[in-house]
Amino acid sequence: MSQTQYLRFLEKEIQKINKKIDFKIVRGEEYFKEARDHKLLLRKVRYHTRRSLGGRLLNLFFRTDILRKNIYA
Repeated sequence: MSQTQYLRFLEKEIQKINKKIDFKIVRGEEYFKEARDHKLLLRKVRYHTRRSLGGRLLNLFFRTDILRKNIYA
């Protein structure tokens, strides 16, 4: 399974859990287990989509909106 397929799978699972949580909220039921599962899936998505420190710094220094912005105006 490629990383993009895995991320799609995680997104689908997150959507399923969101629907379960919404139904339980409407019915006034507890949803601790679903909230825990949701949190773990989000952590997996963030882990597989995060960039390295160097990539984040390059993005920070070479963003076009920062270069065009006049901080002295």
